[in-house]
Amino acid sequence: MKPQRRNQRLTVLAVGLVALVGALALASVGLKDSISYFYAPTELVESPPDPGKKIRLGGMVLAGSIERLDGYKVVFTVSDYENSVVVNFDGILPDLFREGQGVVAEGVMNDNGQFIASRVLAKHDEKYMPPEVADSLKK
Repeated sequence: MKPQRRNQRLTVLAVGLVALVGALALASVGLKDSISYFYAPTELVESPPDPGKKIRLGGMVLAGSIERLDGYKVVFTVSDYENSVVVNFDGILPDLFREGQGVVAEGVMNDNGQFIASRVLAKHDEKYMPPEVADSLKK
């Protein structure tokens, strides 16, 4: 192989590698604010994240823990049956939200160690069917 041709290939390879590293760096910087880490209640109790860091908390809503306050404010407890975390949420809860049901709450820990949720997602089992589908099957 001619030395000139080899140098061209190495140059093209080097430029491609630099472009790939640059694209990955831009993507990671752009996604930094939207990435949230998932915690179970035990992980959250044992090693709490920095206050204000966006995280997701997953577990089961404990029976008897749902307390509805003024307006749309709700306080409930999420547990992994080892540890529990109290969640404060101000908003409309999903239709599937109820005691004994799995949830994922997105939010932050405040300076007082309370979890303040900005969004609550209800999980359902594999047997779940939307009401519209269930009604159409009954006919």
